[in-house]
Amino acid sequence: MPPLRGRVTLATVAASAGVSVATVSKVLNGRSDVSESTRARVQEILREHEYVGRRPEPATERAGVELFYQGVLNSYSLEVIQGVVEAGQAADVDVVVSCHPPRGQGRTAGRAAPWIRELTANGRRAAIGITSELTAADLAALSRARLPLVVVDPMNVVQPDVTSVGSTNFAGGMAATQHLLSLGHRRIAYLGGPPTSGCNQARMNGYRGAMEAAGLPVPKEYIWLREFLYDDGLAGGAALLDLPEPPTAIFAGSDEVALGAMEAARARGLRVPEDLSVVGFDDTQVARLASPQLTTVRQPIREMGAVALRTALRLAAGEKVDSHHVELATQLIVRDSATEPARVASRA
Repeated sequence: MPPLRGRVTLATVAASAGVSVATVSKVLNGRSDVSESTRARVQEILREHEYVGRRPEPATERAGVELFYQGVLNSYSLEVIQGVVEAGQAADVDVVVSCHPPRGQGRTAGRAAPWIRELTANGRRAAIGITSELTAADLAALSRARLPLVVVDPMNVVQPDVTSVGSTNFAGGMAATQHLLSLGHRRIAYLGGPPTSGCNQARMNGYRGAMEAAGLPVPKEYIWLREFLYDDGLAGGAALLDLPEPPTAIFAGSDEVALGAMEAARARGLRVPEDLSVVGFDDTQVARLASPQLTTVRQPIREMGAVALRTALRLAAGEKVDSHHVELATQLIVRDSATEPARVASRA
């Protein structure tokens, strides 16, 4: 069936299905007084044309915001969620947390996932994504639904038509590397996240910038990229430390990756920081629980979540925002996981 042109309404769906607008409305509302064959025909047309519509909301209904994430929940995403929820409580807004895409709802080429239609059907006024990579079909469906979207640390490079909140990742990456350089390290590796991740690219470029400013080469084997998770830090740390000329320091793209690298060092009989200096990124709770406590770049994660919530509500109210991308300042937090290479023991 050819796609309907323009904005899809109940009337255009009804005309395409050969039924009345009232019948389409009954199907949408789950009424039982519609034959199964008619219901199936209407539902198929709704799916084919990705119909989205706003459910009328009673004046007494609280505003609802959908907060979705991709992949495995970790210390970073949990702190973002905490920031969004706390800001939602302050604004008297319900925050519903879900995984994207929801379990059992796959995505087909060129089409938005059904979860977007469910958001409007459930009365959501805005959506917030954590480190999410949305397809063009997702963005188009959200736009048709007039459902504002704000992404925290988007996985793909920031797009001008997607409102996002992040931190000064480039400056943070440079500060972490400059700190290791100031301690006297010259063999510094970067252990980061997905190559296509915008925040990972910025942190890695900050690292490269600091190394180049110091006149130091960056061997290709000193950059190891996968995900921002502990197991990836463990694997990446092992690969780096098993090199013929291993680094004396590692800048990790997240605290969890840093902890994985520290464990890889311990497994090889190396001490942190005496034999290997490690600097992380995020300053989540795990950085303070680590032994030794982790030197890391603090990004204001909870505040990023709060800013995302407030921005989403402004967009839902039809207000304009000053910028489609907001970056909050990072800060280097010096603890105990990095020291001078003069204290690094011989590995011979």
